[in-house]
Amino acid sequence: MNRNRTVAGLDVHKDSIYLCIMGHDETIIFEKTYGVLTPELRQMCNDMVDRGVSEAAMESTAVYWVPVWNELCESMELKLVNPYFIRQLPGRKSDVRDAQWIAECLLKNLIKGSFVPEPIVQDMRKLNRRIFDLQEDLTYYSNKLDAALQRCGFRLSNYVAKITGKSYRKAVESIASGVTDPDELIKCVHGRIINKHGRETMLAAMTGSFSTTDITIIRQYWELLAIYTRQSEECQSKLTALCEAHFPTEYKRLQTIPGVKERAATAIIAETGVDMKMFATAASLVGWCGLKPRNDVSNGRYKSRKITHGNKYLRKILIEISWTASRTRNCFFSNFSYIQVTQKHKSKMKIQVAIARKILVAVWHMLSKQEDFIDLYLKRLEEQRLMEEKIKQLESKMA
Repeated sequence: MNRNRTVAGLDVHKDSIYLCIMGHDETIIFEKTYGVLTPELRQMCNDMVDRGVSEAAMESTAVYWVPVWNELCESMELKLVNPYFIRQLPGRKSDVRDAQWIAECLLKNLIKGSFVPEPIVQDMRKLNRRIFDLQEDLTYYSNKLDAALQRCGFRLSNYVAKITGKSYRKAVESIASGVTDPDELIKCVHGRIINKHGRETMLAAMTGSFSTTDITIIRQYWELLAIYTRQSEECQSKLTALCEAHFPTEYKRLQTIPGVKERAATAIIAETGVDMKMFATAASLVGWCGLKPRNDVSNGRYKSRKITHGNKYLRKILIEISWTASRTRNCFFSNFSYIQVTQKHKSKMKIQVAIARKILVAVWHMLSKQEDFIDLYLKRLEEQRLMEEKIKQLESKMA
């Protein structure tokens, strides 16, 4: 046992932080409650350094741990712990205070720290997650806008593929500016749509009863969508600039995966970083993301095989990539999807999760070994082609 080892446990709340410093023999050296204002956090850091604290641990309580981490990270080794794992540890948790219990667990090396990326990756995470929030708002207000138009009898969304298309957006923009004449609005619609459904039908669909209040509400929704779109594009441009400035090689390398372009590559780097040392194996990364089936077996019976909780932002983008990759011609993922869904008749949704897992495993190997994506399906086809050529050459020589 290291007799010079002094650890600290932090119980972080919204408006207070409880500190417990413990020596190598489990004796409590110092206890105090601090506020959460920056001067108080700096005073807490000084008190910990003065008492020789070299390691500290805290639970990941919402976002309240972030400013605490930022103040302490340069002065000592920190561990961020999932509260779920703290509760799973055996011991006297009911009659001890949380900070004391965290310090005791840290002293006995019973807890493992969570993944906290470097500052530049944290900034990229903020931008990436802001984009996800903006996309949710865009979807929500697009549906609200369509509902407002439907109330007025405007039925163009019944005849277009999606409400984010050019024809629909041009028509809505005209209505927001006060144009409600169907003969004028139909000029915004693409000729292919008019030919498909007929001009009379499209005129009827674009004939509505718009009051001044309706036009005001539609204009406000339209302006909101324009703001969210602009902010989303701004966040993406800044995120791409950070990737190209700090991780240019990895950014280009990830785009060699089928289905991965600018948005997906930046999202993956923002959530995982490029240093895979935190994840000992590809399975560790898959489990951290939440794409690994849970191990819920009792008496030989599987109670559940649902995927576990994990990084929902990374999981969302990987599922989107899997849909694109499964539709990409002549690649491993589309071939895998075809065999599993068409030939083996498995659930398409479950296969998308399997493809997302395979993509994440490929990401781990690419970032760990600094290699581009190797498509096994194309490699196998090339080997088969070379083998056939050799056989033909041998046959021609024997003839």
